[in-house]
Amino acid sequence: MRFGPAGYPSAGKNPIGSLEYTRSLGLDALEVEFVRGARISPESAAKIGAKAKELDIRLSCHAPYFVSFNSESEETRMKSIDWVVSTARAAHNLGAYIIVIHAASYGKSPETALPMVISGLSECKNILDDEGIKDVILGVETMGKTGQFGTLDEISEVMRNVDGVRPVLDVAHVHARGNGCLKTEKDMRELAEKFFSLSGPVAHFHISCIKYGAKGEISHLPLEARDPDLQILADVLKDSDQDCTFICESPLIEKDAVVFRDMFPGYRR
Repeated sequence: MRFGPAGYPSAGKNPIGSLEYTRSLGLDALEVEFVRGARISPESAAKIGAKAKELDIRLSCHAPYFVSFNSESEETRMKSIDWVVSTARAAHNLGAYIIVIHAASYGKSPETALPMVISGLSECKNILDDEGIKDVILGVETMGKTGQFGTLDEISEVMRNVDGVRPVLDVAHVHARGNGCLKTEKDMRELAEKFFSLSGPVAHFHISCIKYGAKGEISHLPLEARDPDLQILADVLKDSDQDCTFICESPLIEKDAVVFRDMFPGYRR
């Protein structure tokens, strides 16, 4: 199991310093946030990736928030392909194993969301295959608002149609979308088992607590909010043989990554 922050911790001052700071905390994963665009040179990416490898930090990347394969705008749909592909190129240069994608909103046409996501990601995969980039997983995130595409069942359908796609399980999003549905060990175990049946060799998690309402997610919260109580998740997974990456998206990205790691008795790297 690996644990780390969503983004470079500010205490590190720069990417290399942030990697070193992350490792000094006993963390061994980090998600590079390209949420406003994957603007990084191949040379810079290679340098950062080499440092991460030296420190034994597993890298992932998050694609821009602008992605919307079900947009009414053809321009946005085409740009969405470019945003995903450019993130995957950056991930390849960094040595990151997965990119995380917010695939679509339902908008005015919820019935078209699934086929449009399949079409958009198929085109992304074709471009990446043509470029020889086959080492980056296209990770579709479970989403926290009822108006967003991204349940495990929906992602499973995408996987049936597009090679190289896996789910990214945002536990807090599932909790919010289900109006606080993850309350017991049984709830967490059933979710984890369903996820692991789809996740492939490495299960990629996002963790935080969350504020939510009738339409789902409102905002991420620190782990001390205990909504959901992630100690239950840790208890469910403590004896699992599944390789997992846990990326902390709470407002306290590196501090809460340590808090969650320490919920696993005796765990140290």
